[in-house]
Amino acid sequence: MKPAPFRYHRARDLEGATALLAELGDDAKVLAGGQSLVAMMNFRLARPAHLVDIAGLRELDRLGVGADGGLRIGALTTHHTVETAPAHTLGAGFDVIRDAMAWIGHLPIRTRGTVGGSIAHGDPTAEWCLLAVLLDAEFVARGPGGRRRFRADEFFFGYYTTALRPDEILEEIVFPRPAPHAALTEFAERRGDFALVSCAVDLDVDGGAVRGGRVAVGGVAPTPVRVPGAEAVLAGGGSFRDCAEAASLVAPAGDAADSARYRKHLVRTLVERACEEAMSR
Repeated sequence: MKPAPFRYHRARDLEGATALLAELGDDAKVLAGGQSLVAMMNFRLARPAHLVDIAGLRELDRLGVGADGGLRIGALTTHHTVETAPAHTLGAGFDVIRDAMAWIGHLPIRTRGTVGGSIAHGDPTAEWCLLAVLLDAEFVARGPGGRRRFRADEFFFGYYTTALRPDEILEEIVFPRPAPHAALTEFAERRGDFALVSCAVDLDVDGGAVRGGRVAVGGVAPTPVRVPGAEAVLAGGGSFRDCAEAASLVAPAGDAADSARYRKHLVRTLVERACEEAMSR
């Protein structure tokens, strides 16, 4: 299929882009890498009357560690840029973010798709959304009224729904601290397909022993979710298998393609695998 008719606008700067979005209202969509939006338009699942192309705003294409030790990623940074970033650019303790890029689609998608576009899209199985929830990422958005900041746990509202206003553009993503013992893994029917379930853990390791950690799961709810029950098992000295069993209790969403029971099995398997990978770093 082909998209419904729309008008195309190319933004020259961030201020002009937000002003244009404010003028056009709810009928406008931001086009960054287009790897999600264009596909939805082709299937007419999305029918914006206007597209505001921000791909030329090079000020949003940046990657590096700030003075506070956090990893700062401009919204137009591509997945492939993160995947191939040298160690001194990505910084120590952020290997999980580089490694997670291999799960995103295929190479052509990673070379065009952007970090900010993935987060603004709000897919509950998306790798960036899951990492953001796991690692307490912070988002900076720019609108006509200035900048707004969000924590990941207050940004995602539901399926493809976020706290961004129609006239706001995601500007920067900040991962505030390194995560040297973290890992993400997922399962899809074919490599590069959307994940049925994705799981990530961030272990607190001291002297070779696990003292606690964070566990997050995607694909079982309208947004990526933390699993306090599984985290309590880690804090209490339980095994990775016990942690995975506790994580599987999060209520999975079944659909025509796979049952809730199958997703529960996937969560159990993937959380244990992610724990083992994180511990081996």
